[in-house]
Amino acid sequence: MTRLTAPEPGGHLLPARLAGPRPTVPRRRPRRGVVLALLGALLVVGGLGGLQLTASLGYDDSRDRFTEALSAADARAAEIRRTTDELISTTDAASQLVEIDSGMLTDPQTKERLAASVASASETTSNTGDLLDEDLPDAEAKPVVFWELFAAATALKSDAEVVATLDAELAQEPPALDAAASDLTESGLAFLGSAADTAAPFETAHISAKNDDVIALRNAAASVSELTTLDERSVSSFTALQNAAGQVVASESAELAEKAGPLQGVRLEVEAFARSLAPGVLLEFDWSPVVNGAGYNGSMGGLTTWWWDEPDRALIELSDSVAAQWPAERSRALVAHEVGHAISVKCEGMYDASTQDSIEKWATAWAIGMGFSDDANGVSAYGYPPQSYIDAALACR
Repeated sequence: MTRLTAPEPGGHLLPARLAGPRPTVPRRRPRRGVVLALLGALLVVGGLGGLQLTASLGYDDSRDRFTEALSAADARAAEIRRTTDELISTTDAASQLVEIDSGMLTDPQTKERLAASVASASETTSNTGDLLDEDLPDAEAKPVVFWELFAAATALKSDAEVVATLDAELAQEPPALDAAASDLTESGLAFLGSAADTAAPFETAHISAKNDDVIALRNAAASVSELTTLDERSVSSFTALQNAAGQVVASESAELAEKAGPLQGVRLEVEAFARSLAPGVLLEFDWSPVVNGAGYNGSMGGLTTWWWDEPDRALIELSDSVAAQWPAERSRALVAHEVGHAISVKCEGMYDASTQDSIEKWATAWAIGMGFSDDANGVSAYGYPPQSYIDAALACR
């Protein structure tokens, strides 16, 4: 028993015994079950971490493969879409050519071939368009937990296969697109070429048309013959050619209406004779009772206007009396004189064209050189030309 003494004021109450051996407390050993549980927990945590890492890496690999396949398919699709759009544009132009063709200049067989090419090209672009319109899969945001990562990786593998299949199908389209484009362009240019080539015989068939309209036809045909592609320009050029051909027909109809009457047949015969003397010169004719002050009482009158610029062309005015007296030698000689003026556009520089007297003597000399000796060849009105003029005129044909 320990006695306690009363503390002094302000002191502490302490046991009398301050030191000695401490009582021992027995230690408890950890239970085996707890240890096993901790080890199991660590294994589970480690296993889950491994699954998470494996799932994450697997997803990343699947996504990389999917992205690579999608990028390749997108690039191919973009190129094929460009080619398809070009073919669609060409097809639209070709289709317009078929629609607006009046048949005035084109060959029916070339038109049928072009129509068939249009149908074939349209089918090709439609089939390719169906492939291009297919929706491509897209990757969503990366999941977090491993079970979702595994599922998403599997889905990406499947999507990559879908994209690769579509890419393989698209890879088969360029040959068909190229073949359709080549066929369409070839048939279209053949169609346009047939129209341009027909312009010359069409002009000949409408010989009485006015010069300006014939020149417009020639220019339009030249523009069409220069085309190398089917586009808006080819449509507008072909339209201009058809319009020019229509104007030639209208122009000829108006001219023939003006020449209608008892002398119409003879007038056309006189015009044909004049053209035969000046091949390559575009001649237009006007007829009146009086030309250049002559035409009545057995007189004949003629007047020619010509242009030095291209193409070689002239306007010959003749009095009705020339046709009325046809085919008298004097009528033929007068026409030859006027043609001498007209053909001078082919022989610029061969004579002095600065004076009216020189101009008239040249035309007279040309008629003489062509074998027309009647004084109506210009001798009666302008006198006999110098031999030097006749010699020069012989070289103008």
